[in-house]
Amino acid sequence: MRRTFALSLTAGIALGLAGCRANPPSNFETKTVVFAKHHIFIGNKREHNPLMDNTQTRTDGKEAFSHYCVACHGMDGQNTGVPFIDHISPPIPSLASPEVQSYTDGQLKWILDNGIWPSGMPGSKGTLSDDELWSIVVYLRHLPPIGSQGTPDMYTH
Repeated sequence: MRRTFALSLTAGIALGLAGCRANPPSNFETKTVVFAKHHIFIGNKREHNPLMDNTQTRTDGKEAFSHYCVACHGMDGQNTGVPFIDHISPPIPSLASPEVQSYTDGQLKWILDNGIWPSGMPGSKGTLSDDELWSIVVYLRHLPPIGSQGTPDMYTH
């Protein structure tokens, strides 16, 4: 009787622990979340960037990005040099990824304004001006090659 109870208890614990293990999301789950973000949760899909895509706007965008975004996204927007990048859940996406680049300019501006809860992406409404945010959107469309900008200064000291 004791042995049967012990085996039953062990099997119950093993099954319970197996059910607690977190697995990476399936392809279906990932596609569902991406669809929902692009078509339901992230606003301003049709808003157009009022700034011209030129060298000055890209430079302004890189400057604004370097003050506000590099702590999590790295100097290149592709997470280079961010020491905690592998320990963030949900993971911080590369801003060069198809998922991010497929947002419209208006959606990127909306994300910069409002953030994405509960991902950890903060909103910057009231911190950066609209022109700074729109220039960051232009910069995001022209990110430098991965690793080409080095590690953010805050992580080198």
